[in-house]
Amino acid sequence: MKVNKDNEVINTKIVKLDPDNIDYNIIKEASEIINTGGVVVFPTETVYGIGADALNDAAVDKIFKAKGRPQDNPLIVHIADYSELYNLVSDIPENARLLADKFWPGPLTMILNKKDVLSDKITAGLKTAAIRLPINKIALALIKESKKPIAAPSANISGKPSPTEARHVIEDLMGKVDMIIDGGSTDIGLESTVIDMTSEVPMILRPGKVTKEDIINVLGKCDYDPSIIKNDDKLIPKSPGQKYIHYSPKAKVILYKGSIEKIIEKINNDYEKFSSEGYKVGIMSTIQSDTYYIGKTKIIVGDRTKPLTISSNLFRVLRDFDHMEIDLILAEQIDDSGLGKAIMNRLGKASSQTIIL
Repeated sequence: MKVNKDNEVINTKIVKLDPDNIDYNIIKEASEIINTGGVVVFPTETVYGIGADALNDAAVDKIFKAKGRPQDNPLIVHIADYSELYNLVSDIPENARLLADKFWPGPLTMILNKKDVLSDKITAGLKTAAIRLPINKIALALIKESKKPIAAPSANISGKPSPTEARHVIEDLMGKVDMIIDGGSTDIGLESTVIDMTSEVPMILRPGKVTKEDIINVLGKCDYDPSIIKNDDKLIPKSPGQKYIHYSPKAKVILYKGSIEKIIEKINNDYEKFSSEGYKVGIMSTIQSDTYYIGKTKIIVGDRTKPLTISSNLFRVLRDFDHMEIDLILAEQIDDSGLGKAIMNRLGKASSQTIIL
């Protein structure tokens, strides 16, 4: 690794790994970087993460610097085995054990009371920590080989759409990290569900693939934290995604809500209006609506009846519109039940305007 006079990385190694045929020589090299205070980007089942030794404050600082991330935005700590929880948190409620049995490894992050081994750098001064056990084979191999927990927020410049392919990471972080592991496209495409297990009723702080309904089926109770539906500059975030602008492309996103018939009509009218005003406009369509936008610049994000197709493509589509130098993205509402809740949460945070029809 080469560094300049300000000790900033100027050479980033890019390696490809097949999750079904992992080259453990690369994993060992990546773990050595982690163990010597470096930063490695790796895929998870949700999005790509920018990882560093969670017990090394100087290494954690490199994450914040590379991303341009506010220091009061806590990080998620990734582990490779449930037993590692005992080293990081002061108590494990029975409800947390039940959720871990059902959803770990997987896209669920739990907020638990922390031990002092996790510093304020990780937790933004809170007495709680966000812990996750991913299912992605490359992520698990790296954590196991490193033999320590890895702090890893999404591997993007703060505020931009999260990366679901290595090329997105290269756009944002080339020259700012030691290694980028290209493990192909991520499966889910949205960050993990974050649930606060320190409250009387478990509270979802960030919706994701594991839904409120999924959790109720296990625990019998669960609710959404008010921060999901209310932006508050005074909020002290317990989870990534609660306070700051997130997931925003360079283009302005306008979100249309209402019946699909009214949405299509309004989008078509606004497309013509904005185009006549000199804006370069793009439509984020679905398989069901695409034929109603003939002759217009558009990208299909997925199938309304299969929300995983939308979640896995959402951030890629936002970035693709930026590559097309689009000024305005016109996006349709989808059903916000189940995984749709997480999709609409991300679209809402990415949007600068919502039109209700």
